[in-house]
Amino acid sequence: MTTPEIFQIRPARVEDVRVILELIRDLATYERAPHEVTSTEEQLLDVLFGERPAAEVLLAFEGRSPVGFAVFFHNFSTWLGRPGLYLEDLFIKPEKRGKGYGRALLVELAKIARDRGCGRMEWAVLDWNEPAIKFYRALGAKPMDEWTVFRLTREGIARLANAADTAATTEQTEQEKEHE
Repeated sequence: MTTPEIFQIRPARVEDVRVILELIRDLATYERAPHEVTSTEEQLLDVLFGERPAAEVLLAFEGRSPVGFAVFFHNFSTWLGRPGLYLEDLFIKPEKRGKGYGRALLVELAKIARDRGCGRMEWAVLDWNEPAIKFYRALGAKPMDEWTVFRLTREGIARLANAADTAATTEQTEQEKEHE
C-alpha cells in the first residue's frame, strides 16, 4: 500500500518562475495553442515579482511536484465600489485531475477574495471546455452569457494609442487655428 502524496497550495516565489512558465506552456498545449506562448522567465520575473506586480500566482503541489496553478489579479467594480478577483488561468495537469486540486485552488482563491473584500470573482472559459464548464457550474458559478469579451492585442493597442494621439493633435491644431 502506498502512502498518498501530500497536497499543498502556496503563493509563488521568485524561485518558482521556471515552474510557472512550464505550467503556462502545459496549459497552452491543453488549450491547443502552444505556439502562442511568448512569455519568458525574465518577463514573468518582472511582471509577477517586480516593482509593480501585475498578477499573483498560487502553486499546487503533490509532494514536491508542481501539479497546477492559478494566476489572478484584481479588477474593480464601479457598481459595487469594490475590487474583484479575476482568475486569468486555472490549470491542473491532466493526469492529476479528479483529485480535488482544482477545487482546492478555487477555495483558496475564494478565501483571498473574501479576506481582501472583493465583491466578486470572475474568469473566462473556452466554449469547448465542457469538463471545466460543468465543474464551474457545480461550484455555483454562473455564466455571463449576456457579455461579450473584447480584446486588443499589442498591435491593436499601439494602433489605437497612435490614433488617439493623431486625433488629439488634429483637434489641438484646429483649436489653435480658430484662435489665430
